[in-house]
Amino acid sequence: MLNLGNLSPNPGSNRQRKRVGRGPGSGHGKTAGRGHKGFKSRSGSGIKPGFEGGQMPLQRRLPKRGFHNKFRVEYALVSLSQLDTFDAGTEITTESLAAAGMVRSGMPVKVLANGEISKAVTLKVEKISGSARAKVEAAGGSILDQD
Repeated sequence: MLNLGNLSPNPGSNRQRKRVGRGPGSGHGKTAGRGHKGFKSRSGSGIKPGFEGGQMPLQRRLPKRGFHNKFRVEYALVSLSQLDTFDAGTEITTESLAAAGMVRSGMPVKVLANGEISKAVTLKVEKISGSARAKVEAAGGSILDQD
């Protein structure tokens, strides 16, 4: 019967690790299986990603175009028709929009004037378009500045 006391791996499935550089008697001493001289015998050798044997690599052959602004801020967009689902008189913040599943949490929010809003709500978001601001104020709502 097989139990924890007499478990053993299948014959030939476990092999001992090759210990190189441990003297001439081991058969892997002196050069440690790396041969004599050359790039592959040196420490830190190994072909780097993108190396093409000395030929000009593809990433250097292709022309570079454009510019990537690392300071760009990506806003989550919310339309007025989405805000109309909230109850009248509620304060809508970035956190409440994330809790409702309209935006990802941690992203700044910009409200756009797509659709209509019929309820008076208080908005506290990072950005709002001019026409969206006018529609919210026309419906009796207000916009608070983010601090």
